[in-house]
This record gives sequence, C-alpha cells and structure tokens, in this order.
Amino acid sequence: MVRMTGECRLTAGQFDERGQLVLVAAAVLALALVPMAFAYLQLGYHGDVGADVEAETELGDTERSLERAVEHASGEIDGEYSWNRREAAVEGFRDLLEDDLDTIERLGHTEGVVIEIASAAEPASAWQAETCPSGPMRSFGPCERIDNVVVQERADETALLAAGFELRLATPDDEATVEVVVVVFA
Repeated sequence: MVRMTGECRLTAGQFDERGQLVLVAAAVLALALVPMAFAYLQLGYHGDVGADVEAETELGDTERSLERAVEHASGEIDGEYSWNRREAAVEGFRDLLEDDLDTIERLGHTEGVVIEIASAAEPASAWQAETCPSGPMRSFGPCERIDNVVVQERADETALLAAGFELRLATPDDEATVEVVVVVFA
C-alpha cells in the first residue's frame, strides 16, 4: 500500500545514519572494483601484440631455423654417398631439406610474416673460394660447388660443407633480403 497523503519527516539523526550507510556502500563498491581493474589489465585483449614484428628479429629466427634444417638434412646423407655420386648426394640433401624449408615459410605466414627461402649459388661460390683448402698440403680432396651446395671428397665419400641461400622476408612494415651461407663442416 502506498500512502498518498500525509507527511513523513525524518529527524536529523536519521539523515546522519543514511549518509554513513551511503559512504560505506561506496567504499565497498570501490574496493570491489580494484581487483576487477587489475584482472582487466592482466587478462585484457592483446590482439595487437604480434603487430610489432621487426624484420631483423624475424630474419634472425629464420636463419637459426634454416641452420637447424640444413644440419638435419646433411646429417641424414653423411657417409651415404661416394664421391663419384656427389650429384645424387646433393639431390638427396635437397629432397630432405625441402619439407623443412616449406615448414619455415609456412610458420612465417601464421605470424603475419612472408618468408621466402631460395637457393643462392653466389654466396656458396664466394664461401668456397674463401674457405675451401687448396694446394698439395690440404687434408681432404677437392671442393666442388653444385648449384648452391659446396661438397668435398673425404675418404672417397661426399661431405656436404655448406649451402647458400637467399632469404626474403616481408612484415607489414618492412622488407629485408639477405644472402646467407649455412656451414656444416669447416
């Protein structure tokens, strides 16, 4: 029932009690909001975390992944081919490496980075000219470059020494291209 007529007056003491109740309720509400604010900051949306991809960082990651892939593939063919079957050794190396290279390129796409890995004979040739021993005092047989792969005859077996690649990388903000030589045996 609602009273339509009549007066309802509060005394001065009742105003004080009501004011204190409002202040206490506001303090409790404020204390409840503090942990919620911290939770929001810690568990909030971080959709733009991957947007700050730097080409140099991704390039370093790609080089390390490429080194592991080359070492794995060269380890699989080590001691399996004689020197006169060195072309087959390089072909076997490329076949083993192909799946790893595809994986590296595909993983870049999931992070918003375009990675392209191509064979590069020029850096492999420069590495061969600079590093491979020559002359009568060398310990092993001659070095030979087959496309982007440098091989050497060691005890009539084909030893893969190094492989040259060109890495092209594109992020939303930057592009980078670099030629690298992955050295397996020095």
